[in-house]
Amino acid sequence: MKVSEVNVVPIRPKDGLVAFASCVIDDSLYLGSIAVHTRPSGEYRLVFPTKTIGDARVNVFNPINKSAGVVITEAVTKKCDEVFGKCDEENCDDGHRDTNLYL
Repeated sequence: MKVSEVNVVPIRPKDGLVAFASCVIDDSLYLGSIAVHTRPSGEYRLVFPTKTIGDARVNVFNPINKSAGVVITEAVTKKCDEVFGKCDEENCDDGHRDTNLYL
């Protein structure tokens, strides 16, 4: 599985939520509105979108196996590290740093 065009839009942190992410899977499927939360350890946790229908919550999309979830999480985590400046020049593709992060 190939994850490309990963984008991370930081927001003002609230209850651990720090950004929303999107990506393209295998040049064929766009996934958006992926919530990015921080864990107390500093790692990121992804929460995939759901929709409320009546009293039920329905998954809009989410990985159906662990390996797919790992690939998506690694790609989004790498981009988050770049955006939030948690990487050094050796670990970032373009060394991008954004000083005006929040919407």
